[in-house]
Amino acid sequence: MSIPRVKATNQIVAPDPRIAIREQALRIGFDAIGFCQAALGPKARERLEGFLRAGYHGDMGWLADRAEQRSHPQSLWPEARSIVVLGLSYAPSDDPLAVTRQKDRGAISVYARNRDYHDLIKGRLKHLAQFMASRFACQVKVFVDTAPVMEKPLAQQSGVGWQGKHTNLVSRIYGSWLLLGEIYTDLELQSDEAMSDRCGSCSRCLDVCPTKAFPAPYQLDATRCISYLTIEHRGPIPPELRPMMGNHVYGCDDCLAVCPWNKFAKPTGHEKLAGRADLAAPELAELARLDDQAFRTKFAGSPIKRIGRNRFVRNLLIAIGNSGDRSLMAITEALRHDPDPVVAEAAEWAGHHLAALCQPSS
Repeated sequence: MSIPRVKATNQIVAPDPRIAIREQALRIGFDAIGFCQAALGPKARERLEGFLRAGYHGDMGWLADRAEQRSHPQSLWPEARSIVVLGLSYAPSDDPLAVTRQKDRGAISVYARNRDYHDLIKGRLKHLAQFMASRFACQVKVFVDTAPVMEKPLAQQSGVGWQGKHTNLVSRIYGSWLLLGEIYTDLELQSDEAMSDRCGSCSRCLDVCPTKAFPAPYQLDATRCISYLTIEHRGPIPPELRPMMGNHVYGCDDCLAVCPWNKFAKPTGHEKLAGRADLAAPELAELARLDDQAFRTKFAGSPIKRIGRNRFVRNLLIAIGNSGDRSLMAITEALRHDPDPVVAEAAEWAGHHLAALCQPSS
């Protein structure tokens, strides 16, 4: 029996581009990276459609205006073939819920206690995108969460984490503390394995929400969410929700902080994402006295600056009203005549609510 001859070949198999991209991303300082196709499955689209149909987006009309581009990445950029999803850990070194028990202090979301992460992530994304364009002669576009990108479903498709019952991303390594950015490219890249849901029967994130903003697991009614109310919502906060907001003055971490997967997260190693000491538990009285210039100075480079002094003071007054601290009554009196009508109305409410809380029990 003759054995057929096999022709020798010196053909070299090209290395997987993902290896070089991953190494460069970690070298730049990203903590997590994954790859997926520039397409979203029907489940993500159905969730978005249901969210918008129910009116859960509230004042965030831009979510509805560009829903097609969110649902179909190639509607945003037709040349896109693959998406690189990047994550930065901003895990805190202390318990984010500790400040919520200090009623004379303001609770600021962990991500907002230092520099604006948009600038930090975008700079690194551009660095990595330039590397990709140079090494692989491809086109690239970078996005942070200001663009119509459904970054959490894309992160799940790319294996970075999964979208938990609180609708935020959860990572086995970084818990609920990952900030995301994306690079769209016309380079064909093999997708990583999608991350499966690991929430199991846990419902801690749903149960802890002060305003009951979750109609069901994996559904968020943003119009009841404290993060939405203190950041995105411009007008008066609905009176029925104010007593539930406690001392949250910018964002809310309650549903993130109770996630059991956080036990694996180490405090962030990124200096500009580590919380400033003066924003860990700032005094409500001190913050409420800030005029516009003092507000801008204190929060220069911070995401808090984007909402402006008036909206921030509105939030502070809600917290003061909930504080039960009679010594803060003078602040509500002073702000009842604020030029901004939303601030003045919040001061009026805060004064009445605080007085009611301070009434001696019969």
